[in-house]
Amino acid sequence: GDDIMKATKDWKGLKVTCKLVVKNRVATAHVTPSVASRLIRALKEPPRDRKKVKNIKHDGNIAFAEILKIAKEAKDKSMAKDMKGVVLEVLGTAVSVGCTIDGQKPQDIQQQVVDGKMKVPA
Repeated sequence: GDDIMKATKDWKGLKVTCKLVVKNRVATAHVTPSVASRLIRALKEPPRDRKKVKNIKHDGNIAFAEILKIAKEAKDKSMAKDMKGVVLEVLGTAVSVGCTIDGQKPQDIQQQVVDGKMKVPA
């Protein structure tokens, strides 16, 4: 229990998945946060008590560079074949979280990525 608490200290107030690796009866905890958790963390909101504060609106703004960083971290968990697909997945999650990217709706940014107006590094 203490190992998990130490590993998830940075993610206070957010739901994150922990992977327990047991070797020779010694458990080590690895935090594998979802894209939604990473986006909410990027919004830099103050930690909240999930039992008391419900239906929170995540209406902050995230820079596109931060989206690229999150996509790079989430690449190994993603089913997309290239980085562009991973970025589109992250932008889709941003739609459901309810935040904006560089002051625009995530749908508009998605369209710009698809059209090639916004460049995504390979």
